[in-house]
Order: sequence, then structure tokens, then C-alpha cells
Amino acid sequence: MKPLAERMRPRTLQEYKGQEHLVGQGAVLRQAIESGKVPSFILWGQPGIGKTTLARIIANELKRPFQTLSAINSGVKDVREAIQRAKGQRFFDSPNPILFIDEIHRFSKSQQDSLLGAVEEGTITLIGATTENPSFEVIPALLSRCQVYVLQPLSKAHLVALIDEALLQDEFLKGQDIKIEEYEAMLLHSGGDARKLYNILELVTNYGKASEAILINNKLVTEKLQQNIARYDKSGEQHYDIISAYIKSIRGSDPNAAVYWLARMLEGGEDVKFIARRLLIAASEDIGLANPNALLMASTAFQAVQAVGMPEARIILSQATIYLATSPKSNAAYLAINQAQAKVRETGNLPVPLPLRNAPTQLMKALNYGKGYQYAHDFPGNFAPQAFLPEEIAGEKLFDPQDNPAERKLRAQLKSWWDGWYDY
Repeated sequence: MKPLAERMRPRTLQEYKGQEHLVGQGAVLRQAIESGKVPSFILWGQPGIGKTTLARIIANELKRPFQTLSAINSGVKDVREAIQRAKGQRFFDSPNPILFIDEIHRFSKSQQDSLLGAVEEGTITLIGATTENPSFEVIPALLSRCQVYVLQPLSKAHLVALIDEALLQDEFLKGQDIKIEEYEAMLLHSGGDARKLYNILELVTNYGKASEAILINNKLVTEKLQQNIARYDKSGEQHYDIISAYIKSIRGSDPNAAVYWLARMLEGGEDVKFIARRLLIAASEDIGLANPNALLMASTAFQAVQAVGMPEARIILSQATIYLATSPKSNAAYLAINQAQAKVRETGNLPVPLPLRNAPTQLMKALNYGKGYQYAHDFPGNFAPQAFLPEEIAGEKLFDPQDNPAERKLRAQLKSWWDGWYDY
């Protein structure tokens, strides 16, 4: 039996919920569909709000051949084969076939390059779907040939309507005695994801006998989800748990565990750029000044991963992961900015000391802007002791070097500059 989400998938624009700004009467995409002149475009929005469904509906409305590829498991060869099939489907003045690429942000530069000619020549109409900002994830040449349409999260009214329609129209649910006392827990746990919402509804309506009445309330939904969390959100749960285990293994200096969790993510089809971004964060948050080269390694890895794509990106990620896991650790920079932000929230907009102010005009100079500033390079050792913090918080120590070789040197240097400030 097909899942409820598939059974309830809309087939027409009339059945489609949400995105009125795109497909409502008179909206830009609706007008393009009605004219039969749909450009290549990219749909950008969170998971489960109807990107794939909308692409299928457009193909049906326009009666065009529809091909679909997933960027997770498709390469340049698959793209070229799809383009060749599209060429074979065109006869005389027949409209372009539609090529839908799900998660197009996972395509490497070379994979995206392979689409350019077909899009430019009109061999295909490309519809891409992405959960990531296309400005960062889609190459400029392809982006310039496509419109970008932003899909909005489904509203509470849309989600409630999806539930009510499923109970009335689904061939299995409409024959059961199901009453909904409370919607809140289902809406909360779905996170605005229609597919997840249907999975939750299916879960909570499958526990009883067909002849028994089912009363759905927040307590029931919470209990059933706690018992069956993997069943309704396995990929989402693993996504957050495994990335957490990965980062904690790096922080805990265990390269074996870190590489294992990296492998789990790669085998599960995780976006390699997502993993590389997490390495950038870990390099500053957990290693920081104890080994400043860690950020350079992570940054280089991020660039290299984008350049080569999978499967070779796994080697780059493995190298960077092991380097970060075996580096000395410090969260001094992380703690320093946290304390500084807390101090700003506590004290508000304190005035900049006059010696530190810019004085581009005579009036500002007359008001003593910049007066008394000591230019560090005019002094021995390129250092002059002066106040840089606002007077109200003078003497605050927000950065505290930690006990590792690199930061012990930093503490000694700071102690030699700032008398009494770093004695402890």
C-alpha cells in the first residue's frame, strides 16, 4: 500500500495547497502555466512544502514529457542521457520536455555545467528543487538562465486543511471513525512539512482496530511519536543525531569515531557541503586558537569539496575530519564572543572613547574626536598601553586563553603588554 502522503499527492493546481503568491489566480507562475510558456526555473523552499508535486503538476498541466533525476545519486552521465532522451522526444514544434532535478544544490559545478547547453538551446525546460539558497549553491551561469521562485512554509490553515481532506477523501481513512480533538501536536511535530504531517496522521490512525473510534489529541500524538519516532522521521532524526555524534567525536579528539560518523552520513546521502560547513564551525568553536591552521584546513576542504563533488569529496572530508579530531582543542574564541555579546546586551550602546573616534572634519576635531590616540606603530614593539573599551567596562577580561601550548604563549604575550590583566 502506498503511504498516505503519496495517496494524497495533489494532481492539479486546484488541489494544490499553498504558494498562492506563485500559483494563485493571476500569480506569476500561474500565468506562465496558462500561457504554456514556462521558463526554466528553480524552486527554493524547505522540505515537504510541495516542490516536487508542483513540478509534476506543471508537467501534467502542460502535457509535456517529464523526466526526473535526484542529485543524490545522479552524475554527469545521467544528465547527458536525460538530455538525449529529451531530444528524442521532440517532434516538429512540440514543446520542450521537462527535466526535474531534485536537490539540485547537491550537483557539483561540472554536473551543473552539463545542463547549460540544453537549457540555453531550449532542448529541455529545467525545473530544479533546492532547500539551499540558490545564490550560493547554483553556479552563476545556470542561475542566470533560470527564474528562482521561493516557496513559503505552509500556514496552519493549509496544514489543518490537509488533515481534514485526508480524513474525508483517503480511501482507507474515510471509512474509519476518526475525530480530531486537537491539532496542535501534529502541526508542531510536522514543522510545516506536509509529507511529515501525513506520516504522523498515518501513524496515529494505524494503532487501533478499524472498528474502533479514534480520538486524536495532543497527548495521543506525543505518545505515539515517542514510541515510533524512527518510523515517521527516520531520516530527519538520524540527520540531527549523527551530525551531533560527528561533531562531538571531533571535539572529543576521537578520529576513529569521527570518521565512522562521517561514513554514516556519506552512505546516507548527506550533502557533502553541509558536512564541510560543520567542519568550518568546529574548527573555530572547538579548536580555535589552540591550532589556528584548523580553520585554514576546514576552509580549504570546503572549497575543494565544492570543486570536485562526490565520490572524491569523501577523501577530502576524511582528511579534514582526522586533522580536526587530532588537533589540540580550545573554545576560548567561542566563549569570548559569547561573553562580549552578553556584556553588550547588559550595558547597551556605550559611547566610543574619544581617542578612538574618527575625526574627518574640523568640527569633530574641535570636539576632541581622536584626541590622545596613540598610534601603536610609533612605539617600541608596536604597542602603546591605552584604553580601548568604553570607560564603563574598562578592565573587563572577555578573552581568557586556555591551557594549551599555543594559548600559553598568547597569555604570556598579553601579560607582558597589559600589566596585571592576565596575571591569573
